[in-house]
Amino acid sequence: MKEIIFLVEESVEGGYEARALGYSIYTEAEDLEELKGAVREAVRCHFEEDQMPRIIRLHMVKDEVITV
Repeated sequence: MKEIIFLVEESVEGGYEARALGYSIYTEAEDLEELKGAVREAVRCHFEEDQMPRIIRLHMVKDEVITV
């Protein structure tokens, strides 16, 4: 596997949440730097060494509601 993609959103409680696409991997953190470390650790825990993705891509998602 070459890469894994995480969707990153701001948490309602503050901080950030990250969910992997296609895998049961979820983590959260107070800021983006902490989240990067948490995502790396979650990926290391989920995959065996020979199956580890080489790239972790974070896709930032921001939902905004506007009225017409």
